[in-house]
Amino acid sequence: MHEVVIAYGQTECSPINNITETDSSIERQVTTVGRALAHTEVKIIDELGNIQPVGQSGEVCSRGAGIMRCYWNDEEKTKATIDQDGWLHSGDLGVMDSEGFVSIVGRIKDMIIRGGENIYPREIEEVLYTYPGVQDAAIFGISDEKYGEDVCAWIQPKEDAVLDEEQIRLFLKDKLAYFKVPRHIRFVENYPMTVTGKLQKFKMREQMQEELAEKVFS
Repeated sequence: MHEVVIAYGQTECSPINNITETDSSIERQVTTVGRALAHTEVKIIDELGNIQPVGQSGEVCSRGAGIMRCYWNDEEKTKATIDQDGWLHSGDLGVMDSEGFVSIVGRIKDMIIRGGENIYPREIEEVLYTYPGVQDAAIFGISDEKYGEDVCAWIQPKEDAVLDEEQIRLFLKDKLAYFKVPRHIRFVENYPMTVTGKLQKFKMREQMQEELAEKVFS
């Protein structure tokens, strides 16, 4: 791992905020996106803008020399992204440790709120990756009359793998809180993607909502 580093950022950051260090432990090199670059500040905040304690998740915000000044000819979007103190709000959920190393845990827009409980899809996905026969997994929330949202999993099996919904649920129940176990599981060959290879979870959500609605009225 001495030749490889992981960087984190976005176009608005020109383009990175954080980078791992070759002399860090292997664990920090593979589980974090490192610490802030020189002349860059990074903080983790809650919904009210307060800085989160060490180890608590919140939105990743950054400020510094590399942050863009604005979106070209789009003052409204600029104000929604960069606050009056110059902090860029990424929309990413992260956690910072006591030495400033940041781990990304998901996207705010992807967070599922089930009966008042916050659920981060990436946590469930990481557990599913360890299940034999799972090639890939995508977790997202769908509307639910009782809980507001419920958890849905789309799983890509490995070639020739035979997977069973209930066996997967039993596996997850042993490793996650009960409310994080997907109520709906589908085995799929592929996911809807953008031309740049990013998952389009909103399309998965729409398809599942339509499928469940058809079942109700069939």
